Amino acid sequence: MERRITAALAATLMGCTVLTGCGSQTGSGPDDSTGARAEKRVVLDPDKDYGDDYADGVLPVGDSRYVTSAAKKGYVYACVAYAQSLSQGGGGAQTRGPWFSSDGTTYDLDEKVSVSGTVEWPADSSIVTKGRKRIVTTNDLPEHHTGTFPVQPADPAYSYDRNPNSIKEQHVSLTLTRSPEYGAAQCMGGQVGVMTTGAELFNAFDAGGRDAGAWEVQDGCSGHPQMQGAYHYHTLSACIHRTSVRKVIGWALDGFPITGPVVGKGSILTTKDLDACHGITSTVRIDGKQVRTYHYVMTQDFPYSVSCFRATPVSTGPVG
Repeated sequence: MERRITAALAATLMGCTVLTGCGSQTGSGPDDSTGARAEKRVVLDPDKDYGDDYADGVLPVGDSRYVTSAAKKGYVYACVAYAQSLSQGGGGAQTRGPWFSSDGTTYDLDEKVSVSGTVEWPADSSIVTKGRKRIVTTNDLPEHHTGTFPVQPADPAYSYDRNPNSIKEQHVSLTLTRSPEYGAAQCMGGQVGVMTTGAELFNAFDAGGRDAGAWEVQDGCSGHPQMQGAYHYHTLSACIHRTSVRKVIGWALDGFPITGPVVGKGSILTTKDLDACHGITSTVRIDGKQVRTYHYVMTQDFPYSVSCFRATPVSTGPVG
C-alpha cells in the first residue's frame, strides 16, 4: 500500500487549508484553550532535576482530551474533520482491562497485558538527506519483533482487545524539510510521523477518541496494526532502548525531530514540562552535529507525543 500526500491535500484531509488554518469549530472534547501565538517557547534546563513522576507506572487516562479551536497543553489539537471522526466512535478494545483504576481515571502500565508472540519481519527503511530535504521511506515493518496479529483466542489479550487486523507491508515516503520554521500551533489528524525503528507513530487516540495507550492492547514493543495493516505505536515503544532527550528517535510530519524524555538518571520529562504541542527547545544530535532546535518529546504520560504541529505537516496518513 502506497501513501504519498502533498501538504495541501493533507491540510484538506484534516478539515482545514494551509492558507486559512483549521477554524474554530468545537469537537466533543473540552475547548477552553488559549491562542498558541502568545505562548512562550519552552527551553530545556539540562541542570534541572525534572524528577520521575511515573516511576510507579500509574498513568492518567486521556479519553476525549482534544480541542479544536486552539492548542492546549495536555490535549490533542484535532482538526475539525478528524475530531468529527473521533466523536463517531468505533474500533479499539471491546472492554476496559483490569489495569484501570476503579474510577477509570488512571491505569497501571506495569499491570497491563500485551499481545503474545515474537514475529520477525523484513524491515526496510531509510532516512537520507538531499539538499534541504530529509527523505524518510519505510515499508512500515519494524526492525524489532512484533506480537501475533490478528490476536488469537488463546492469547490473554483477546479478552480485552480482539484486534482482527494483520500486519501488512506498506510503502510510506515522506519528503520533509530539514529546516522547519517554528510557528503557531497547527491542528492534526491521526498520524504523527515515522520512528527510527521503521514503524509509524500515531497520536494518542484510538478510533473512538479514547486513550489508546490505556485502552488498546499492544504487543511487547507497544505496537499493533490498524485496518489497512499499518503497524504503529501510540506511545513510546518499549523496544526503543535509548530514549535520551538528546537523541532523535523519530521524525514528525512537519520536519521537526522527536526525541526521548530522559534528561538524566531519575530526571524524565513529562507533559507538564513541555509546550502545548508536546515539544521543547534544546540541543539535539542531528546529522552528526549538535543542533539547538525545537523538537517533540515522547513521554510516559498522555498525550505521549506530538499533540499539534509547529510547522506545516506533509501528510496526515491514516487516522485509525
